[in-house]
Amino acid sequence: MTRRLVVGITGATGAVYARRLLERARELGLETHLVVTPAGVLNVHHELGLDRRALEALATHAHAPGDVGACIASGSFDTAAMVIAPCSMKTLAAVAHGLSDNLLTRAADVTLKERRRLVLMVRETPFNLAHLRNMTAVTEMGGIVFPPLPAFYLKPASIDELVAESVERVLALAGVGGAEPRAWQGL
Repeated sequence: MTRRLVVGITGATGAVYARRLLERARELGLETHLVVTPAGVLNVHHELGLDRRALEALATHAHAPGDVGACIASGSFDTAAMVIAPCSMKTLAAVAHGLSDNLLTRAADVTLKERRRLVLMVRETPFNLAHLRNMTAVTEMGGIVFPPLPAFYLKPASIDELVAESVERVLALAGVGGAEPRAWQGL
């Protein structure tokens, strides 16, 4: 099985999910291909204090969002899955409508057309009707919409535990071997 994961980062809040996803992917021995929108870079800096170079150091390979000729823009480049963490409503809309206007949205389009797993960690509340319809469209195309809602029944002791558990669930949904989401054990 291919051990490549494409990771997209947009300007929505929740950069901590992206950082943990990249760290965990490295722990699992995955080759990661990162593409970050300009707003994503701004948000990562604001929320985590990381600049582009520090963020890209967490990935195996980093691609510029304008580089539509990058390997991840083609279905012939085999990947296991793609995760957009966090995923803005703008990016959700672009994916839902097939607007491959940058490398991130092109890679998502390729993921869907090749019938690979695409997981979108959408970040916005409350949802308006356009958001909901775009989530429905992506779901109908085979994507997985995963708002990072915490599982409080696991009794997390910290924000780090909440983030880590959400990332484990996302990796499992993406079909990544070695992901270890905690299962509900019953009452």
